[in-house]
Amino acid sequence: MKLTTRQLPTFFSLTYAVTWTCFVTAGVISRANAPVAPARAVLGGALLLLGTFAPGLIALTLTELAEGRAATRALFGRVFRWRVGLRWYVFAVAYIPAVKLTVALLHRVVTGRWPRFGQQAWYVMAGAILVSTWAQAGEEIGWRGYALPRLADGLGLASASVLLGAVWAAWHLPLFFFPAADTFGQSFPLYLLQVTALSVAMAWLYWRTGGSLLLVMVLHAAVNNTKDIVPSAVSGATDPFALSTSLVAWMTVVLLWIVAGYFLYRMPRNLPAFGMGTGAE
Repeated sequence: MKLTTRQLPTFFSLTYAVTWTCFVTAGVISRANAPVAPARAVLGGALLLLGTFAPGLIALTLTELAEGRAATRALFGRVFRWRVGLRWYVFAVAYIPAVKLTVALLHRVVTGRWPRFGQQAWYVMAGAILVSTWAQAGEEIGWRGYALPRLADGLGLASASVLLGAVWAAWHLPLFFFPAADTFGQSFPLYLLQVTALSVAMAWLYWRTGGSLLLVMVLHAAVNNTKDIVPSAVSGATDPFALSTSLVAWMTVVLLWIVAGYFLYRMPRNLPAFGMGTGAE
């Protein structure tokens, strides 16, 4: 089935415009000296939430306008595509912890000492993944559900996954200047490399699970909530455009790209039928 690709520029433009407006406004509010701090916090939080959900909301709107209600239902329905092999759930949850723990071991071999480990209990991280998985629909309906199949239709899945990763990473850029965000002051160039590699892994999982957005959402939630098993962030960083001085961060990026190279090699040229084929095993 030929996908409607002519709306991709509209999708990306609207998504950036809405999200960046929300993120920048939330950042300005957080720095303002207004007298009602709780009200500012609520408004800022609402704007951040709206900005985060913009990719999915815009994707659903454009699908409805261009392709009709049936296509919109099909896109949204992939959020609930849960009948995939158990190993894909294990992969989605364990991928980043496995990468981070491997990095810790390599750090020990290379430097003779263990890196700093996070203090969050495993059951807290597990609970956070369960709770936050559904919030990832706000991004994944847009990025993997709408944009990836359309990019892959013209570029091939491998190239599309890399290009989408760069677009996805840049979409987060305002958060590197937002003091309340955990990316504040961190190295955006390194983040760009990391997120692009993660985009490849997500595209591979999306293909292998027959277009399941749910599994990609689980992986996304796991990335957010387990990345600090071995933290990469540099304490006190203030220049988002500087290269990171964290050895853990660089090791993480290198390992992510080694694995991404395998995924790129194994990917087919195209996603079958909107990524809704028989890829699940």
